[in-house]
Amino acid sequence: MFNVILFTLTLAALIYSFIKDRQKTRQALKIAYNSFRNILPSMLGIIGLIGLMLALVPKETIEGLFGNNSPAGILIISAVGSVTLIPAFIAFPLAASLLQAGASIMAVSIFITTLLMVGVLTAPMEIQYFGKKFTILRNVFSLAAALGIAVIMGVALQ
Repeated sequence: MFNVILFTLTLAALIYSFIKDRQKTRQALKIAYNSFRNILPSMLGIIGLIGLMLALVPKETIEGLFGNNSPAGILIISAVGSVTLIPAFIAFPLAASLLQAGASIMAVSIFITTLLMVGVLTAPMEIQYFGKKFTILRNVFSLAAALGIAVIMGVALQ
């Protein structure tokens, strides 16, 4: 039902925009189409890779590593989240898949928060713009915040 409402509101806004200024609306739609066309191959690749990983890694392995809140499992999944570059709109369905495969809420929470907050792969570029000290501090504080969020989520939602 929510999706129907969302699509209806979007369509209404698009029609309103088209009535207000046809040229700008066409230009905006062309930009949106080109952006979507450019991002689609990488989105499909990431989704395919995640689907392949979930198909190849047995449910028992995911449940055993990430289902019991073991420090080793939390460390592994936080490291994976810290070095992975996946957009949020793909990360959330992946999180749902991990939960369905038996991963704990704490493990999935730290994966998502490190994925979105800690940037190991983007650190060199960040160092260029913000400096080494800032980048290291931001990543350390983000990792600590991710751990705190995971603990809170694990306790609150168990």
